[in-house]
Amino acid sequence: MSKIDRRHQARQKQQAKHQEHSKTTSIFGGQNGAPRIVAVVPLTEDGDCVTAIRKFNEELDVEFDAAGATVLTARVDRFKQSVQYVPVKRDLLSALDACKIADFVLFILSSMQEVDRTGELLIRAIEGQGVSTVFTVVQGLDQIDPPKRRPQVITSLKSYISHFFPNQEKVHSLDSRQDCSNVIRSLCTTTPKGVKWREYRSWMHVEDVQWPGFSTDNQSSSGEVVVTGVVRGKGLVANRLVQIGDWGTFQIEKITAPSTLNPKKRKAGEMVIDDTSGPTVLGTPDVDQDDLAELAPDDIAMGDGDDFPVSEAPTERKGVLLDDHHYFSDDESHLPDLPKRLPRGTSAYQAAWFLGDVSDSGSDDESAMNINNDLMMDAPALPQDGVEGLDHRIMVEPTEGGPSEYPQSEMFLDPSPNEEADELAVYRSRKKNEAEEDLEFPDEIELLPNVLARERLARYRGLKSLRSSKWETDEDRAYEPEDWNRLLQVANYKGAKSQAVREALVGGVPPGTRVHIHVREVPLALQNISRGPLTLFSLLRHEHKRTVMNFSITLSSDCPQPLKSKEELIMQCGPRRLVIHPLFSQTGNTPNNVHKFDRYLHPGRTAMATFIAPLTWGSVPTLFFKRTTPTSLTPSLELIATGTSQAPDYSRIIAKRVILTGHPYKIHKKLVTVRYMFFSTEDVAWFKALQLWTKRGRSGYIKESLGTHGYFKATFDARINPQDSVGVSLYKRVFPRVARPWSGVLEEGREGNVEEGREVEMVV
Repeated sequence: MSKIDRRHQARQKQQAKHQEHSKTTSIFGGQNGAPRIVAVVPLTEDGDCVTAIRKFNEELDVEFDAAGATVLTARVDRFKQSVQYVPVKRDLLSALDACKIADFVLFILSSMQEVDRTGELLIRAIEGQGVSTVFTVVQGLDQIDPPKRRPQVITSLKSYISHFFPNQEKVHSLDSRQDCSNVIRSLCTTTPKGVKWREYRSWMHVEDVQWPGFSTDNQSSSGEVVVTGVVRGKGLVANRLVQIGDWGTFQIEKITAPSTLNPKKRKAGEMVIDDTSGPTVLGTPDVDQDDLAELAPDDIAMGDGDDFPVSEAPTERKGVLLDDHHYFSDDESHLPDLPKRLPRGTSAYQAAWFLGDVSDSGSDDESAMNINNDLMMDAPALPQDGVEGLDHRIMVEPTEGGPSEYPQSEMFLDPSPNEEADELAVYRSRKKNEAEEDLEFPDEIELLPNVLARERLARYRGLKSLRSSKWETDEDRAYEPEDWNRLLQVANYKGAKSQAVREALVGGVPPGTRVHIHVREVPLALQNISRGPLTLFSLLRHEHKRTVMNFSITLSSDCPQPLKSKEELIMQCGPRRLVIHPLFSQTGNTPNNVHKFDRYLHPGRTAMATFIAPLTWGSVPTLFFKRTTPTSLTPSLELIATGTSQAPDYSRIIAKRVILTGHPYKIHKKLVTVRYMFFSTEDVAWFKALQLWTKRGRSGYIKESLGTHGYFKATFDARINPQDSVGVSLYKRVFPRVARPWSGVLEEGREGNVEEGREVEMVV
């Protein structure tokens, strides 16, 4: 490339960058330009938002009355910009809502007090949800004596805020007129960094809410509500649904312009005529408007479900389900024909004329008889995961002159009931102590002697490999949730997401326009609820439909105890908050899309949280909260985990695993007598097809049952250690639970029931 071409290329890049900057800042220019929204967040008890705003306005010679005002707007004539301050109380949800729609976030620190637990919770939650450009100021710096300590205080506060926001170069003092002037200049001239997930959608800060034609007598009624604000982000389309704070999701009736938005220009000497045409309609929905249905129609789900085959009746089964078949059943027509030992080069037509094995050499077809089912995976596998975790080292076989691996037959006598009960109690008490020291078998369960394993584990099945074995879904149809077949299924997630995002780029009311949005069917009871700033976000297509959502979740290392699956959490993802009971499972991709269920999520670890919720396109930062004081009037939430939304997967199978372990009672070479795994002959026969394994990697199978108390003989691929434990893995599919919307103060009545139910579940 020549010098002239490089110069032209640099000029083109500069022009493109200038055009992008002009487009971003154009909505703030002009007399009717959009105001720059500044969220003022105090991090200490003595932080005063109103005092900080008054300091800024004194530099602009602007007088304002802050009595009862939730939003303070100041016009900066020097820069021809409008600044809209949103003071925030030390409330978590109010601070998150304000920073969600803010162009700038202004943190207030104190020179006298340190940031307490509430302040740190605010700053961590704001950082986790995504934040735009950040500024930091300090109050009360003039009260530090002697004055030579003030630079040290500034340095300490800068070090603290840089831990969360490394780009912070300076902490400004509100007691300095020069610093206040610099902050005002930065607010009016800096281009907001923005939030990536927010820029894909249309959003606005609701400045005014009108409840026309409502009677306060009937609180259960609903009607049309008008919200006013300036459109930001992408263009606002009337066909899309809108999410208004914690109110819920609603349809748009129409979008109109305020009467004073575009006054008609008059020529010199022209007579003034009153405009009686009414408000200008900027947008109305058409036949393509999204409805509020979260599930597919019943007739579609019913039609799709009739095409699936009916599984085998339980009375016809004689063994546990292993991969895709119930072994030891009368119907063996599905089994392939046994391979024949044929001469080399025999065709399929010639093979039909041979009866039995006619090959003279036993080594002609040995390569066809030895099948290697090993699957190499990146992550290490454990013995309980299947064939990948077993020890496949070749063991030395005995010679023909050596002794047999099977001992001579001997009579087996069942022990007395009292003797067996005492030995079982001693064995299990020893295992409990070992489990406390080393959590090597987290999925292990213990069966009671008087409980049949076949009935207790009726829904469980066996898998030869957790990572590669096919999961037979027909067996789970009887246990599916009621509306499982009516959930949204996204076949091509990447293409569907790109299409939904491209639709948001076309048409609609342009950003920077002040509008009145008429919203349909808003409950009247919401007008009595006041909590912080009110936000409005336009949802992309299909974002109101339920599907199986997956979220990566990382539990904070500061959490004092593990988080149990199905425990209630409050999740914030983008503009919505939901009450969820997630299922935790292992992350990663497997060939069969089967992932092991995790009963607990330990601090500092990452898992996949799955539940049924409305769809969210893209990777959106997610916050997970837990209630700490359910008896207070305002729910107190504690941030315990963060995560990111992943692609929804309707076919993702979460398999809950249980492990039955037994004790090697007698060992003779490869033949082992195992006890305490089962307690009846019927259970041994039912689970006979499953593969046994040991924690040291040996594998084997049940050979025959002994007596009537569940003892059995098993053959292993090598001699096992007497200190080893014999185990068998069983799996069942668990289905995610449905999330419900978080309604803020309306959740207070449900907290007692939730906590009570949780205690009962833990006791059981």
